[in-house]
Amino acid sequence: MRTRIVAVLVFAAVLTAACGSDGAPSGSGASDETVTLVTHNSFAVSKRVLAAFTNETGITVKVLKNGDAGAALNQAILTKDNPLGDAFFGVDNTFLSRALGAGIFVPFTPSAVSQVPESLRLDDRGRVTPIDVGDVCVNYDKRWFAREGVPVPTTLDDLAKPEYRGRLVVENPATSSPGLAFLLASVAKFGDDGWDAYWSRLRDNEVKVVDGWEQAYNNEFSAGSGHGDYPLVVSYASSPPAEVYYADPTPATAPTAVITETCFRQIEFAGVLKGAAHPDAARQLVAFMLSERFQADIPLQMFVFPAVTGTPLPSVFTQYATIPPDPFTLPPAEIGAQRDQWIEQWTNTVLR
Repeated sequence: MRTRIVAVLVFAAVLTAACGSDGAPSGSGASDETVTLVTHNSFAVSKRVLAAFTNETGITVKVLKNGDAGAALNQAILTKDNPLGDAFFGVDNTFLSRALGAGIFVPFTPSAVSQVPESLRLDDRGRVTPIDVGDVCVNYDKRWFAREGVPVPTTLDDLAKPEYRGRLVVENPATSSPGLAFLLASVAKFGDDGWDAYWSRLRDNEVKVVDGWEQAYNNEFSAGSGHGDYPLVVSYASSPPAEVYYADPTPATAPTAVITETCFRQIEFAGVLKGAAHPDAARQLVAFMLSERFQADIPLQMFVFPAVTGTPLPSVFTQYATIPPDPFTLPPAEIGAQRDQWIEQWTNTVLR
């Protein structure tokens, strides 16, 4: 699915588990199983979090990273008759209908799902479990706007105004998860009859399109490490706390901010793969992802929000992260039915 702000840890950790009523670890026990978690390259978790689970279990977890989220999901679908692993993490709501339609998951509902908001539970058959949530939004360079005396845009419509000509960089939705999310935001805002015309206005306003987030943010964005020429970029609502967290020295305030009326909500899910060699261990692993220890680790590892309500957040998130009050969304089934057509139409409109 998406490229993250932080570097990803590659690890193999040993986990030991006895199974409770919902498949969660419930005490120590001996096991020589190895459960394979198939995921995308941006999956990350602290070693100390897995070590805590290890103290209660005896199951080895092998993490198999298969490229970005779209590539990893495609591999899972192509190999569904002989799955590469036991559990999958990283399918999001923009590709959920493809995964469910391909039948790669079996139903499993951890008890902790009751602590996840209903708005995040998008499969009424319980084949996937929501693990984290984040928002793709336009970010802006606070210093640039203050220096130039240009008002900050506040809506999607604003981005097509003359004062922002040649100021916005976006990612190609055919090659980038945030790029796709931003396209979906425009569809949700303007509808089937209006989104294409909106992108025509952005094209005429000299929007810059690049292949992926890293190039857009680190190279083209004026507040990125490359000090580029574009003060507006499609990124994440959690980019400002990441800027603070990784800065040296720590700044007094975040150098970037989020335009909340441009955001599209992304939800990531995990599930037990159909045909898994170790289905019980896979259920334990998925259940563990909703544990307080794992959920609390998510913000500073993957720079998204935990799905479980009430999970403690690190101070850099409480101070600098933005939670859009009303992000754009679309039903997964609608996305699945029209995603490829929307991308093709976008390509013909913007890149022709």
